[in-house]
Amino acid sequence: MPTYQYECSVCGHSFEIVQSMADKRLLKCPKCKKNKLIRLIGSGSGIIFKGSGFYETDYKRKAPAADKPSKAKTPTCCPDSCSCPAKEAAQKKNAGGS
Repeated sequence: MPTYQYECSVCGHSFEIVQSMADKRLLKCPKCKKNKLIRLIGSGSGIIFKGSGFYETDYKRKAPAADKPSKAKTPTCCPDSCSCPAKEAAQKKNAGGS
């Protein structure tokens, strides 16, 4: 149930009350007994997630492992007898050269 904040326009008394959304708004001030209560518009409260499954790291992306060596492959578009620049660069990487 939501919490509503009221303020009296005569005496300035303000208070909060928990009411159902179906309840009628209050009109009479509990302090001065006049029918001058104004229901204030508030921002409400934030959403609170409780329980397992809502931990901040549950949905974080995992960083790729940087220590795994990448294996350069020979392009599949070239036959063994081909001498194109892409195949030569791949062969240098496989051999450990730069």
